[in-house]
Amino acid sequence: MCGRRAAVFVAGYPGALGGANTECWHTIRLWRRFGLSVQCIPTWRPDPNWQARLEQIGCPTVVASPAELGRVPGLPGSTVVAFCNSRFLEAADRFRELGCKIVWVGCMTWLLPQERQHYQRRGPFDTYVFQSQYQQAQVLPQLTKFGVTPRQCFLIRGAFDWQEFPFRPLAHRRGEPLVLGRISRPAADKYSAATWSIYRRVPHPIRARVMAWDESIARKLGPPPAWAECLPALAESPRQFLSTLHCMMQVNGGAEENWPRSGLEAMACGVPVVAPNRWGWKEMIRHGETGFLADSHDEMAYCAARLAYDEDLRRDIALRARRELEQCLAEPAALAAAWRAVFAG
Repeated sequence: MCGRRAAVFVAGYPGALGGANTECWHTIRLWRRFGLSVQCIPTWRPDPNWQARLEQIGCPTVVASPAELGRVPGLPGSTVVAFCNSRFLEAADRFRELGCKIVWVGCMTWLLPQERQHYQRRGPFDTYVFQSQYQQAQVLPQLTKFGVTPRQCFLIRGAFDWQEFPFRPLAHRRGEPLVLGRISRPAADKYSAATWSIYRRVPHPIRARVMAWDESIARKLGPPPAWAECLPALAESPRQFLSTLHCMMQVNGGAEENWPRSGLEAMACGVPVVAPNRWGWKEMIRHGETGFLADSHDEMAYCAARLAYDEDLRRDIALRARRELEQCLAEPAALAAAWRAVFAG
């Protein structure tokens, strides 16, 4: 990426909650590491804490409302990247009027309603980035209806800086409860109504920790059992939360996972993952080697029990998962090369 003088603008801002917000931060860190000039235009107010973190890595913040975008130095005709940002979509017309080349990084396995409305009115964006083959298979056929061609599309795994997540597996001693858990944004479709039933099936004493929890999830899952602790969003940092788990068992209740960042975070911290044998999980986890993929609720409980009764296996999976993350799933040079191809195009 070195040698490019013109800055790439990010329309949006990093955040601590939600896959797109965290991917935005990790991607900017990757770009800066490889010498790309980056500026952020928050939509539409900057968070002071994130502004300070961005400045520390040499990424300035440009504060401008949609009406003021034309006065942002270097923005007309530049490359603008947006990470699944609905507020950007509301002002996308303004960026296009300035001749910006737009790279859309959607994080869903479906099109946002604002996306469809924009394409119907103005046609598609210039470039699309997918994080998984599953997402591309689901979304590209929808995009082709609006004129998108495969030449406009790139498959780039979501950037992930594992240095922010030290590898510190929590030891599990014989006779102790196995601590199961899951972490996501507080959305009901991220949670299966059978969550407590699945956890109860594990043939080993357990405790459970769940984050993030709110009233909508409580209505869907019912009251937590006595052995479950439910935390609101951001009650702990992901790193703190994962440090308390022996196993992450993530079961969704409608949402399809593209490239689940909670899985990357767990793998980085040394927490073996038990996940459905579906969606982007199948591209992230090698069954029995870097985690477990299950075809049923009973199979998920069985996999968790294997981890509970075999500490050597649990440690081996944690070690292999961390190695897979560093050498394959989020290898920085490979991701940087893929982004270099996007910007060259």
